[in-house]
Amino acid sequence: MNLATSLHIPSEYSRDADIRTERPKFQRRMPLAIGALALIAVAGLGWKFLAQPEAASALPPPALVQTAQPLVREVTQWDDYVGRFAPSKTVEVRPRVSGAITQILFKDGDYVQAGQALFVVDQRPYRAALAEAQADAASASAALSLARSDYGRVAGLSGDEAMAASEVDQRRSRVRAAEAALAAAQARVRTRALDMEFATVRAPISGRVSDRRVDAGNLVSGDNGANATLLTTINAVDPIYFTFDASESLFLKTQRDRADDTGAAAVEVRLQDETNYRWKGKLDFTDNGLDPRSGTIRVRASLNNPDGFLTPGMFGNMRLASGGKVKAMLVPDAAVRSDQTRKVVMVVAKDGTVASRPVETGPLVGNLRVVRNGLRPDDAVVISNYQAAIAGAHVQTKAGKIAPEKVGAAPAPSEQSAAQATLN
Repeated sequence: MNLATSLHIPSEYSRDADIRTERPKFQRRMPLAIGALALIAVAGLGWKFLAQPEAASALPPPALVQTAQPLVREVTQWDDYVGRFAPSKTVEVRPRVSGAITQILFKDGDYVQAGQALFVVDQRPYRAALAEAQADAASASAALSLARSDYGRVAGLSGDEAMAASEVDQRRSRVRAAEAALAAAQARVRTRALDMEFATVRAPISGRVSDRRVDAGNLVSGDNGANATLLTTINAVDPIYFTFDASESLFLKTQRDRADDTGAAAVEVRLQDETNYRWKGKLDFTDNGLDPRSGTIRVRASLNNPDGFLTPGMFGNMRLASGGKVKAMLVPDAAVRSDQTRKVVMVVAKDGTVASRPVETGPLVGNLRVVRNGLRPDDAVVISNYQAAIAGAHVQTKAGKIAPEKVGAAPAPSEQSAAQATLN
């Protein structure tokens, strides 16, 4: 037998052998194919759910805002000013006679009454001068009595007892000279009495006295009028004045607003540390012309100050009731927005669409702003959730109410305009 001869294996056996040798490779690829199919399925599901258009997702509900119609009330409009308090009277106390100060009869800063003694100048020289003048007056009076007696004896004589006419005239002239001498002596007495009176320096007005400028023992001069020694000053503070400067435009506005009003305009003042206008007064003086350099006019108000709390020189914020009482529409000040150079208020139409309404604003009344033009009384004004109220957006509305705040700080004036008002 030839060993090199190859055996013939039937084809069915060889095919089975090939299947047995290839089966392990097929079994290794099966998990990979299943995983790929799973990934394809997951990707398909994700595409189905994630690739839907946004319109199919649920839309958020419209924003909720509160709306209310403008509050219509009668208000008194005020114009704002800044000014300074000044005394209604001020006097420089100076002596009218010269001498040494012997007494000081007040304490620095006291409230004094008109006629109250403040200083005493050494009276001895003036008392002696008064005594001398009184003696001269007594001598002149005696001379007059003698002259009248001599004239009386000759004035009634007649016939042989008559004296020469010249003698009668001489005695008559002596009477007249004695009368003149007595009048001059009496005038000197009054002058010396005034010097004695002026030796006690008294308060010419009631008010608050400043500190003393000289102490007891110092010599003071009462000569040359205004050049006399300054002793102290007195300011009358009840009533007290509040002075301020008004621009020409506000002056014209006030004049027109008050054209039909003959009474004095009411003013209210608050101090720098106060939140309300507690000091009441009336306008009592307007200067007779505007300052051409500044274009302003000086105006003054008078306020009662019985306890002397208000002091000359203090600053204050004043409001003048020159605008009169008017019917006005009011909205919350927070509802008024600034759009570049104009003011706008957001309103909501019946279909829920927000619109921007340009308005002309007026003074502030507490937390409410007066709207002069741009709104109607039936407009639905947005009064809450202002950030959601965008022009063109759709919103849900809830009925609200506009009401003035009961207690609040008064705003400081920021500009020369009708910046405030009060409800009536």
